[in-house]
This record gives sequence, C-alpha cells and structure tokens, in this order.
Amino acid sequence: MPAHTIANGLVKADIRRLWKGMVIFMGNKEAIQNGKTSLGIEFGSTRIKAVLNNEENIPIAVGSYEWENQLENGIWTYHLEEIENGLRACYQSLCEDVKNQYDEELTVIGSIGISAMMHGYMVFDKDKTLLVPFRTWRNAITEEAAQKLTEQLHFNIPQRWSIAHLYQAILNREEHVKDIAFITTLAGYIHWRLTGKKVLGIGDASGMFPIDNKTKQYDEAMLQKVADLIKEYGYSWQIKDIFPQVLVAGEQAGTLTQEGAAFLDASKKLQSGIPFCPPEGDAQTGMVATNSVAVRTGNVSAGTSVFAMVVLENALDEVYPEIDMVVTPTGNHVAMVHCNNCTSDLNSWVSLFGECLELCNAKVDKNTLFEVLFKSALSAEADCGGLMSYNYLSGENIMNVNEGRPLLFRSPKADLKLSNFMRTLLYSSLSTLKIGTDILFKKEGAKVDKICAHGGLFKTQGVGQRFLAAALNVPITVLDNAGEGGAWGMAVLASYMQNKKENECLEAYMDDNVFQKDNGKTMAPDKNDVEGFDKFVEQYKKCFAVETMAIQLMSE
Repeated sequence: MPAHTIANGLVKADIRRLWKGMVIFMGNKEAIQNGKTSLGIEFGSTRIKAVLNNEENIPIAVGSYEWENQLENGIWTYHLEEIENGLRACYQSLCEDVKNQYDEELTVIGSIGISAMMHGYMVFDKDKTLLVPFRTWRNAITEEAAQKLTEQLHFNIPQRWSIAHLYQAILNREEHVKDIAFITTLAGYIHWRLTGKKVLGIGDASGMFPIDNKTKQYDEAMLQKVADLIKEYGYSWQIKDIFPQVLVAGEQAGTLTQEGAAFLDASKKLQSGIPFCPPEGDAQTGMVATNSVAVRTGNVSAGTSVFAMVVLENALDEVYPEIDMVVTPTGNHVAMVHCNNCTSDLNSWVSLFGECLELCNAKVDKNTLFEVLFKSALSAEADCGGLMSYNYLSGENIMNVNEGRPLLFRSPKADLKLSNFMRTLLYSSLSTLKIGTDILFKKEGAKVDKICAHGGLFKTQGVGQRFLAAALNVPITVLDNAGEGGAWGMAVLASYMQNKKENECLEAYMDDNVFQKDNGKTMAPDKNDVEGFDKFVEQYKKCFAVETMAIQLMSE
C-alpha cells in the first residue's frame, strides 16, 4: 500500500476521532446547561465522592473530598462539622471539574441522590440537634442489644444496625435517649438537610430495622415486639414514629429546598427545586454499580470494609449471625455478609514500603507501588507458605470479637518472601468474608449466576479479582462501568427516578440504559488458588486464639 494512502487513512481516522470527541463534548456541555444530568454523592469510609452523569448514564464530571473516621472515647465517629464541610467541599470540587472541562457553571441538575455508609446511629432532638456524636457502622459496642433483639425477633440483628445501637443506648440508660425525636443514617441525615424530608430508601432502611418484603415497609410485628421491650422505660416517643419513612427506587423523595441549595453550594448558583430520589446505603449503590439487583446475582464491594450481597430467590430458613438479611433498592431479599475490616491494614503495609523507598531516595508513585506489590502476590505459594495475618483494626461480629489487633506471624519454617507476604495480606483481607459466604453457598446452597466486584481492592487488574474468585470459588466479573463506584450507582438511581418509562422496573432500566455495552472482564477460580485459600482459612480459624489473646493483652 502506498505511503500516501496509509497517511490519508490515518488522517481520516484522526479526524473521525476528533469529530466524535467534539460531538461528545458538545453533548455533555448542553446536558450541563439544560440540566439533563443526574448527580450521585456518596459518603464512603475514606472519601466523599460526587459523580455527574449525562443522559446516557455516563460520568462527565467528578468531585471528591478525602476524610477519615476518628476513634474518640472508644467510639468510631465522624464529626458533624466535617460531614457538612466535606459535603460542600466535594460539591465544590465537582463544580470546579465542570468549569475546567466545559467552561460552564453548574446551576441546575436533572436529579440528585445521596448515599452513604449504612447502619450506625444518628439521633436528633425536636430542635434538630445531634444528641450524641455519630456512631458509625464500625463500632462493635452493641453485643448485648444485638443478641437480645435477635432472640426476641428471631431475625439476625447485627451490632452495627441502627436498632441495635438504639436499644443498647436504652439498656445503658443513656440520658439522651429520652430526647430523641428522629433517628436516621448518614445518607438519611444529608437528604434531610437538603430536602427537609425524613425518608430513606428501602435498602438503607433495611440496615436500620427488618423490612417486610410484602409491604415494603418496616416489619410491623417486629416493631411491636421492640415497642413491648422498651415499654418499661417510659419514653414519650414510639419506635415507629422516630424512624424515617421508607421509599423504594423510582419514587420521588422530595426536592432541593432553597435552604438546602444554599447549604450545598457556597457560590449560591445552584437552583432549588431539583428532585431527589430516595437516599440509599452504599451496599445498595454497589449493587446498582455492578448490575446486581436481579435475583441470583451478587456483588462484592471491597474497600475499608468488605461485603458480599447475593439476591436470593427465597429468604433463608435459619438465622445466622454471620449473614444479614437486607433488601435491594426495590425490596428483594438479599443475603449480606459484612466484614468491618478489609484494606486498611493492607494499605498501611504498602505505605510502609513507600516510606522505605523514600528513605532510599527512590521515587515511586502510590499507584505504581500498589500495582508492583499486588502483582508480586501472583507468584506466591497458593497457601502463603506458612505466613498468617489478621487485618483487624476494629471488631468483627463474624468472628465474635469487639476489638481488633492487626497481626502478622509465621512458623519458623515459613518461606518469608515478598510474594508470600503480599498474598498473605490479600488473603487476610478476604478471609472473614470467605468464612461467612461459605455458610451461604456450602451450607444453605444459595444459587448465584454471577458475582460482580468493585472497590479499591480491584484497582490492580487481575489480582484482587483472582483471589476473590478463589475465596468464593465462583467466577468474578469486574465491570468497566463500575469504575466510579457507589456515587455513580447513586446517580443511576437518580436517573431512574427521573427518566424511567411507565411501569419500567429497575432491572430493565439498567439492562436497557446502563449496562447494554458493558460485559466487563470475568475470571474463573483457579483450582490451586481455591485449594490454597481453603488451607489458609483452616489455619486462620485454628490460630484465631492468637488474635483474641492479643486483644486481651494489648490494651488500646
């Protein structure tokens, strides 16, 4: 082929790409100008993130704010001031991204949704004053309440659930309880602040109190049982009156008030009246982000915490303390295996390697360091060669410990090399999850056609995905569209509320409008990895007395 023909072909290809890029740019610019967008804001454990989608549910701008929880007086918390400042800073970051990319001011948005870490305890009095510092999902301080509620309701009530926190405060005879006028989650609080509506999406609500899947509301019989339990304390309020109203995906949950707009946007350019969808939990937005809301689908979210969600054909017959029963954003049964600890200890070790490199005057960016260390684990022995690690910075209900002590130890004959070391840390990040899901899959025989994964553990391609496949012994898919995580999933829920056809279910909307071109990358479990992980976890359970001894002997 003549050189000029090749050159002309390249020029034409470049022109087509340039033209396509210009069309996309102008389409996004018009969407911003005319409010043909949806915005999702999610409060994660280490970052608040905002994602602005266009009409095709494609992210066109993002914003973020980094933060960390604090351990104060034995309570894991985020200060209310930082929650509110973080929201505004995240939104401002989004506005700056819109300005930098499109030279536009963000004044109107088609729809908005708020999501956040599930569970926890935020209680307010009649004057909207927070009565005690926010108690997050990470606290394992409600063992007595959780056990009594589980026995009374014949339904597993985990320690991190809002009702467990409330009942524990009652059992502790905490002074503030008598003044409670409203209890909600973090997502519910932000939504209330912006819209004035005391509501929750059904998925987030299912982490506060059990849901009746037929009525799509709190279980009335269980509400009455709890009311009977606390009657003797003589509070003026009724349990059902202090809970937020339950809404399902697709329903409108209020609009942005003038006060809310001024609170969110310091520049005062954002218009009020924008419709909001029901606020949801991060578990539910993870399901949306991985197209896992239909029956016999599942997903795993792995970051500071790790949890697996499997949408069941039927509810489980037995009550397991290791398995929570929650629901999808539309109210279907979901088995949830939640672990408080995942990547925090792993991240600390990677930071230690980074510090060592700095002392050697070696410049390696953080992403490269993670990739190199993670990939080294691929060549390790399948059972980690005699190394053992517990990644517990906080308590774990699945293993029945209320506190955590990160540990790493080995047998004298263990092969201590970088690959085994890193695989041990990665296995440790998933071991508690495996213990819980083994009950679901091996004992209960739950069926799942696909499991999708998202979160920080899967950023290095082919590593976290491979070890999760080994842990669960099922193929794992990582979707390209899930790259923006829960904030993007929340924006999809906002778009669904605004743009769905009459009687169009969420599953159909997602298949037709969001995931039609995204099949992702699927990895099947490797037999040697599965056997190695099984061997590691058996040793993990046998050695767990070392972790409990460390908790007893090493005080905080």
